[in-house]
Amino acid sequence: MNQRKHALELLKDVGLLVCKPVVTTIDNLVKLSSTGSVPFTDVYAYRRLIGRLIYLTNTRPDITFSVQQLSQFLDKPTIAHYNATIRILKYIKGASSLGLFFSSSSSAHLKAFCDSDWDTCSDSRQSVTSFSVYHGNFLISSKSKKQGTISKSSCEAEYRAMTTVTCEIQ
Repeated sequence: MNQRKHALELLKDVGLLVCKPVVTTIDNLVKLSSTGSVPFTDVYAYRRLIGRLIYLTNTRPDITFSVQQLSQFLDKPTIAHYNATIRILKYIKGASSLGLFFSSSSSAHLKAFCDSDWDTCSDSRQSVTSFSVYHGNFLISSKSKKQGTISKSSCEAEYRAMTTVTCEIQ
């Protein structure tokens, strides 16, 4: 199951249908924050683009974390945020037909994976929890979200991530 048509329409609307693809969704060296860059003038266009990317995450868990990171800045996006969004679109260009695969020969056991990124948000100092839940080989749930409270250590952030995925499984 994929949203190739939606991905290609999105690339066409933005004018990136013939762009050079990249292999990662986000540059790990760039720290996104609400300050430190020139404000992006067309806030409505940025919000619309992020909304379309959020819709695409239904079948593309590989872009979920990056889109979540950029969706934090919907109120005051900057040029850096817009450039990071363009990078996600360039990644999609290189992998527009990726999606979810549901095999008929999959076993029926539950698997869950979680991780946290301690002290990720430079504005609020909150950590980010990400998890994926599988039934056999089928992805049934995936999420990436800022934790509600500030963790004092990476260990505490990991425990919060495990709590979140355990609640999702239940």
